[in-house]
Amino acid sequence: MDSTTLRTYCLNKREATETFPFGEDVRVFKVMGKIFALLPVGEPVSISLKCEPTWVQILRSTYAAVRPGYHLNKEHWNTISFDGSISDEEILGMIDHSYDQVVKGLSRKDREKLKR
Repeated sequence: MDSTTLRTYCLNKREATETFPFGEDVRVFKVMGKIFALLPVGEPVSISLKCEPTWVQILRSTYAAVRPGYHLNKEHWNTISFDGSISDEEILGMIDHSYDQVVKGLSRKDREKLKR
């Protein structure tokens, strides 16, 4: 999977936006102002995603390509390297999970706005 496909997938999430708050080297995808994915520009391709803490540990113990989130809270974030060891479908599922984790943490008012 390439970064263009990942970018498109993230931006197709409801109310998703792309920003560059850390400079031109990292795309940051947000929903309602909250980060759900960080995608460095260039090669090698990797993505950092939010994750439920128990699932964080399961993914890290299952895949060598999943490691603690780079410069992020290690309890809730993983960085995934694209070395071919994880299927595209599973990576897209991880993006979905990250987005859902962030949406779950939004205020009721913001969650209601997303449903419209």
